Amino acid sequence: MVTRCGPSQAALETLRALGLPARDILRDNEDEYAALNLADPSKADAELFAAIAQFPILLQRPIVIAVERAVVARPPERVNELLDAGF
Repeated sequence: MVTRCGPSQAALETLRALGLPARDILRDNEDEYAALNLADPSKADAELFAAIAQFPILLQRPIVIAVERAVVARPPERVNELLDAGF
């Protein structure tokens, strides 16, 4: 099953294009994370992205993108990484 949430789909495509590792954007405190055994280090990015597409709740938010860089803005101060880089 694929999410019907247009913004979630667009975010996933952007993250894939930027090469952001899927593991870096997973919310590991969700029930689906445990149920799908996503902590297993042998899970490939493709499997993790598929899980995010199926269960958008697994996607860390917000993700701030500037030019060719992206950060998961948790805590919100992480946005400063982009600002400090001149974006």
